[in-house]
Amino acid sequence: MKSGLNRQFDIQRIFLVCAVVLIAKAAQLQIFDDSFRRRADATTIENLTVYPPRGLVYDRNGALIINNEATYDLMATYQLVDFKNMNIPKFCGILGITETEFKQYLTKDWKSGKFSRSVPFVFIKKMAPQTYARLQESLYEFPGFFVQVRNIRGYPHRVGAHVLGYINEVDPRDIDRSDGKYETGDYIGAAGIEAEYEDYLRGKKGVTSLLRDNIGRIVGKYKNGELDTASVAGHDLLSSIDIRLQEYGEYLMQNKTGSVVAIDPQTGQILCMISGPTYDPNLLIMTQDRGQEFSRLLTHPLKYFFDRTVMAKYPPGSIFKTAVSLAGLQEGVIYADAGFNCSGGYTYAGRTYKCHHSGHLNGVVDAISHSCNTYYMSKYRDIIDHFGYSNPQQGLDVFNKYLKEFGFGQRLGIDYPNESPGGFPTSAYYDKLYPKKLGGWHSPTIMSCGIGQGELQLTTLQMANFAACIANRGYWYAPHLAMKFKDGTAIPDRFFVKHEVHVDRRHFDTVVEGMSQCVTSGTARIAEVPGLDICGKTGTSQNPHGDDHSVFFAFAPKVNPKIAIAVYVENAGWGASFAAPIAGLMIERFLNDTIATDRKHIEDNMAKANLINKFLANKASAKIRARAPAPKRDSIPNPEDLPSDEPEGTIPTTGNSTGTGQKKR
Repeated sequence: MKSGLNRQFDIQRIFLVCAVVLIAKAAQLQIFDDSFRRRADATTIENLTVYPPRGLVYDRNGALIINNEATYDLMATYQLVDFKNMNIPKFCGILGITETEFKQYLTKDWKSGKFSRSVPFVFIKKMAPQTYARLQESLYEFPGFFVQVRNIRGYPHRVGAHVLGYINEVDPRDIDRSDGKYETGDYIGAAGIEAEYEDYLRGKKGVTSLLRDNIGRIVGKYKNGELDTASVAGHDLLSSIDIRLQEYGEYLMQNKTGSVVAIDPQTGQILCMISGPTYDPNLLIMTQDRGQEFSRLLTHPLKYFFDRTVMAKYPPGSIFKTAVSLAGLQEGVIYADAGFNCSGGYTYAGRTYKCHHSGHLNGVVDAISHSCNTYYMSKYRDIIDHFGYSNPQQGLDVFNKYLKEFGFGQRLGIDYPNESPGGFPTSAYYDKLYPKKLGGWHSPTIMSCGIGQGELQLTTLQMANFAACIANRGYWYAPHLAMKFKDGTAIPDRFFVKHEVHVDRRHFDTVVEGMSQCVTSGTARIAEVPGLDICGKTGTSQNPHGDDHSVFFAFAPKVNPKIAIAVYVENAGWGASFAAPIAGLMIERFLNDTIATDRKHIEDNMAKANLINKFLANKASAKIRARAPAPKRDSIPNPEDLPSDEPEGTIPTTGNSTGTGQKKR
């Protein structure tokens, strides 16, 4: 009897222990360990990214220049696609694709790490709204597919491709260095304003959780959207660009290579940035044809993606004479009213370096106005020899101090990618190039720099900034494209820092007067617009591979200036042939909002002139010359290598002209 009771107690104890174990396990699964719940959730919940609209971009007058357009991407999750039961012909018919294309779009390189069978990827990008509407009615029949609404960029004015930029889909490198900001399928600003202000424009992604049924179909929001997070739109940017001026400049620069930069000198705000040749920015919006267009532009011999406003480094030509004037006047080497006689060229060591001007100059104003090479080669030598002929290093070092203050040889700090610092030669550079044991170097060796040739390299942005500095009579602000964000977010403080030049105001006044007379009675009369009081300087930049480059920089009005501009047209000859008339027209359009009737013929000639073939021919010539052995450099520049400066105002006479027209006396 007692033995039976013991067995009964033992059985009860066993049941009790089992019950405790089961209760403990249940508690672990339901209370302490949520892995099973999370695993179940993973098979029933689809967490979708909600992409924010990128910030809009406006021009300085409030015109929308970058907008957002709704697009519908069809997404696929490979492992949820029901290949056996899915009506593939119907699916393909709705989308307008073949069954072969259906298989191609679903086939990915799973080993690359970029795609996963369990992670949604883009099956078809940017479906037409009509296709999206048809698909929505039957989407429940196709497990594994869903539509994701996104915004892509649009460029309503169809200009400004370089300055506005474009967006790309992120690549693995973008993801790796983003610290979690980006994941596969995200878009990122890849050029221009889009790239520079990416952190402000991109916004913040949200998440929405959707519930799937047992065969993977989305049946509604999970927990009525309690876990959803809203996306946050990017900041809207008011840029400094004047889109009408940008459009007009691109119209004048069509079929030409070169660049134009215009700045508001009082603020440093950029009014336009034009790199030619350019293209319609809408070619690179996120469509199916984008890859083909991108490859075409990338491989084209005209180098469409090479931004000549900040990347090209050019010899400035005769516009550099204004820098020589300012440095020489401040150092007491040049006297503003000292007379000078030009015999038509500068003679040294039996060689004559020709100059188109001949006769008496009354000082700096005349020298700038008539762009006398003889004067500036002589005065540049005086600056270099200021501490003795045998000590050119010190003279060049002092001169270069001014160039640095003018913004040369350094990045100006523009809010824009890929800015080149340009460069100017230093005494250390020449010491290395011409060792003392071989005779060294002296002022005649480098006197071509006095007329803007030699080893000088400036960007068009630096030229425009220097024009702004002269317009302000001695200071400049870092050029920039952002005026403000519409929500009050601050733009960088560096754009409000005044960079002052240590040159007396009276010397700037002298140079300004020279630039004024250059337009009214000197080499730049083609740029004169009655009533606007334009101050400018022409330049002809030597091109060792073919036709010289046409250069001009200017500002207007003379008092209280509103615009400073630099124009550089490659292979276009004299500065007065193309650069000066283009700048004059753009200044007139900006300040007067129209072009006078008696100047319409200049506008027509500039717009119709086609210099592309000349550019390509010079490029081919450069390749041939590159194969030939380089000539040994003489210690003194060859006079034939130095361009004489330009006559007073010439324009092409035919629509397809690649010449420089006839002199106007």
